[in-house]
Amino acid sequence: MARAIGIDLGTTYSVIAVVRDGRPEILVNGDGSYLTPSVVLFQPGGDPLVGEVARRGATETPQDCVQFVKRHMGDPHWSVVDPDGQEYRPEQISAIILKRLVQDSAMALGEEVRDVVITVPAYFDDLRRTATRHAGEIAGVDVLRLVNEPTAAAVGYGITQRESGLFLIYDLGGGTFDVTILRSEKGEFEVIGTDGDRNLGGFDFDNELMQHVSTVVRGMGGPELTDDLVLEADLRDKCELAKRRLSTADHTIVTVVVGGRRFRVGVTRAEFEAMTSDLLERTEIIIEGVLADAGLAWDRIDQVLLVGGSTRMPMVRELVQRLSGRAPATGVNPDEVVALGAAIVADQAKAQASASIPGLAVPTTIQDVTSQALGTTVLDHAGQVFNDIIIPRNSSIPCLVEKTYVTVMTDQRTMLVDITEGDSDDPQYVAKLIEREVPLPPGLPRQAPIRHVMRYDVDGLIHLELIDDANHRHLGEIDLDRPLNLDRAEVDRMRHEMRDLEVQ
Repeated sequence: MARAIGIDLGTTYSVIAVVRDGRPEILVNGDGSYLTPSVVLFQPGGDPLVGEVARRGATETPQDCVQFVKRHMGDPHWSVVDPDGQEYRPEQISAIILKRLVQDSAMALGEEVRDVVITVPAYFDDLRRTATRHAGEIAGVDVLRLVNEPTAAAVGYGITQRESGLFLIYDLGGGTFDVTILRSEKGEFEVIGTDGDRNLGGFDFDNELMQHVSTVVRGMGGPELTDDLVLEADLRDKCELAKRRLSTADHTIVTVVVGGRRFRVGVTRAEFEAMTSDLLERTEIIIEGVLADAGLAWDRIDQVLLVGGSTRMPMVRELVQRLSGRAPATGVNPDEVVALGAAIVADQAKAQASASIPGLAVPTTIQDVTSQALGTTVLDHAGQVFNDIIIPRNSSIPCLVEKTYVTVMTDQRTMLVDITEGDSDDPQYVAKLIEREVPLPPGLPRQAPIRHVMRYDVDGLIHLELIDDANHRHLGEIDLDRPLNLDRAEVDRMRHEMRDLEVQ
């Protein structure tokens, strides 16, 4: 049986892993590294480059380079055009990265790779999860599962830790932030609560430092560095390196050369922490919200696990220790643990026997939760429209919830049904995923019961079935055609085009 691999498809870096001889391990890519920059560089008249070579090209031809595409997943209005005039949507850019990762996996394993598990931020909604699954299809692989990144991290952490208890996973990556509370008990992982911000990550910390350096350079008589694509790309690269240096040093210097003139900007760790304090505070607010929603205080949390390269910043560890009253767990690589967990889930999905290998504390079941509430808009007794939540946020998945609504008139022939995503009872503050006129059988009395059966599957995808309870008739299932996502014909076309694309 061919192996399945786990892929941590990150905003800034991606990682691949597999279970081999009963143990998960990170696979090296074609460049001999464990980390693959999630960067695509288009070459005029040539095939795209992915990874470190593409990242280095960002400072030379930034207009042909695509970075941080994960932040645009599911956005139908975002696209890039390569030097040859070919347009690419986010799903296609992610598919190019995935194709490179799968190629590297096949090279490392010496066999074809078809089955993958891909991780996504816990706070990704249906739109973004579907876009990620489409990216896998376009890349020509079979996506066995989508797994929330904090959950995968907890699974990876469970490889070497046998403790039972409550764990809080603080996941600050390159582009997204998630907090998850998880219970581990005798080989079972149960997610208690999760929340996050898909637009908060190391990228934003870089932006603050970039703005600071640009302001100082301008004060020294230099230009606005962010007004020029080449200068901005160079500045981003140097500020990212400076941020990393400040994790181990108290002071660093960012050197920028413009028009033959050299500008040196000194930055202390204290200054960097001051300019990014509001970003760190946003993570604290989310943590406290997850604890409150779960009805937990810090004294109930047994350990805190830090995930994502951005957690290497000392101020993150200091924040966690201040809030929790204890030092966060060590002994895991924050860049690799998500991919290790994904590999274990992939191995389980392929029904291999890694869980029976002596010495491993591999979970036998993984119980995740919804990251978004699901509902529908209905009329109240006063005739006002409100959003009625059917599946609350942080419900265990997969799950099925039923709720009955009634017709408003005799012989009502249709019912307008929608599916909403969000916690508010005000329709203007939730996302409407779909709206559909559903035919009703003739002759129904006023206030005839119509049962809504809503399911949230293991990948966080949504299904809705309608049943005429008065006559025990199935009225059909609403397929969430997701108008903002690619349709089936587009996915098939892009997959066909991807077959001929040589990714380097």
